[in-house]
Amino acid sequence: PVIAVPTSCGYGANFKGLSALLTMLNSCSPGVAVVNIDNGFGAGYFASLINRSSTR
Repeated sequence: PVIAVPTSCGYGANFKGLSALLTMLNSCSPGVAVVNIDNGFGAGYFASLINRSSTR
């Protein structure tokens, strides 16, 4: 699985992370979880849920 975390800083016109977020959501790739802009905590929590479920 891939956890995608869009950031509010970037190169060019990124619109405070909105363009990265929309690109990740529009990809519709299987196995990709997208969290909110600059949400590293949410990504880490989701990674721990994946890790916890794989050990059972």
